[in-house]
Amino acid sequence: MEAFTRNAPDWTKTATHAFDFCCPRCEASSREAKKVWLNRYAPVTMENYRRKWQEFYLCECEQVWWAWSNERPSFEDNHN
Repeated sequence: MEAFTRNAPDWTKTATHAFDFCCPRCEASSREAKKVWLNRYAPVTMENYRRKWQEFYLCECEQVWWAWSNERPSFEDNHN
């Protein structure tokens, strides 16, 4: 499984920062991604000592995007 490998897969090199936690090209959710890689080996510590990390997604439309883990919408936000 690629999502938890230590080294970034080659496909992550062209990633664009998505500010709405969805594909910036077609607005597909992270759940629709063809591939996922979580950069859990380089977390950022925030002012409240909580950690966040980059999550990379390869969308069905071939756009590669990333967002911070703390920006992920809650499950309830997506299923009301």
